[in-house]
Amino acid sequence: MPDAKDATCPAHAPADHPKIPREKVGILLANLGTPDNYGYWAMRRYLNEFLSDQRVIDYPAWKWQPILQLIVLTKRPFTSGAAYKSIWNEAANESPLMTITKDQTHALRTTLTEAYGDRVMVDYCMRYGNPSTRSKVRAMVDAGCTKILFFPLYPHYAGATTATANDQFFRALMKETWQPTARVVDPYFEEPLYIEALAQSVEQAYAKIPERPDILLCSYHGVPERYLMEGDPYHCQCQKTTRLLKERLGWADTEIKTTFQSKFGPEEWLKPYTVEEVARLARDEGKKKIAVCAPAFSADCIETLEEINEEIKESFEHAGGEQFTYVPCLNDNPAHIAALTKVIKDNLGGWLE
Repeated sequence: MPDAKDATCPAHAPADHPKIPREKVGILLANLGTPDNYGYWAMRRYLNEFLSDQRVIDYPAWKWQPILQLIVLTKRPFTSGAAYKSIWNEAANESPLMTITKDQTHALRTTLTEAYGDRVMVDYCMRYGNPSTRSKVRAMVDAGCTKILFFPLYPHYAGATTATANDQFFRALMKETWQPTARVVDPYFEEPLYIEALAQSVEQAYAKIPERPDILLCSYHGVPERYLMEGDPYHCQCQKTTRLLKERLGWADTEIKTTFQSKFGPEEWLKPYTVEEVARLARDEGKKKIAVCAPAFSADCIETLEEINEEIKESFEHAGGEQFTYVPCLNDNPAHIAALTKVIKDNLGGWLE
């Protein structure tokens, strides 16, 4: 066992027993991932890992891998790299998702340490790219974490997000000689504090603009429609979040709508597609002022900062739209940290009091 500054000899052990780290509970936050930089090879490595995951693209490998390796990964690293470059945090030399995840981890570490002291260890990992889930599980075990609460930072369950993050966590546990006891956090799409944080973010954004938008689109990351038919609950959970947000805001049905973004490949995905819906609203319904929020994302990333605030905004304006408001993700907003803290504490029941 590696040395640790708080290592002690176990109670009732003989005097010559090796010292071991004091027992802790690890709280491991997990997000999607990010390339190490926006250059071609870094983007290719990242996209290869991401698009080779059968939870994301579930076509048979013999059919998908030749397309991925010979076609997709030849061109897409250039276009994706350009998109990342447009939003890159040059000062820290990292993507905004990485910066925000670090900020969230710091804030949660502060609140949880206040509650539990040095009995907890709070850290983060990425499903794709670095820091890897495996490396962080290993570090927690080395630090004396005999229990780990694994928290995928997705409010809604989907096979392509929550499930694949859990898969990777369990793979990491398979490598451990002495596995820690493990729990995974349930989706929190209907947690009242999460809905409250969303509502506050919308109210704060609306207070800053001169004219009230005609409609708010809640744009969720899309998945193939087939996944819904196969039993994935994502679509239903997204619809419920929108309904709860509408009720908290006290709005009419006509003031808010659920849409889906980030379609990839030839299949039909969950509809309506955000990029098409914003244009239709401007062109066919005369809604010249709209707002878009992204409740499925816990942190701003390429899909929000570049796709929503650039591509989707451009689609709206080309169709005659005049006022486009993007409502930022909850990020490390104090109301969001309070919601995540409550979710974590609820899931620590019986482990820490």
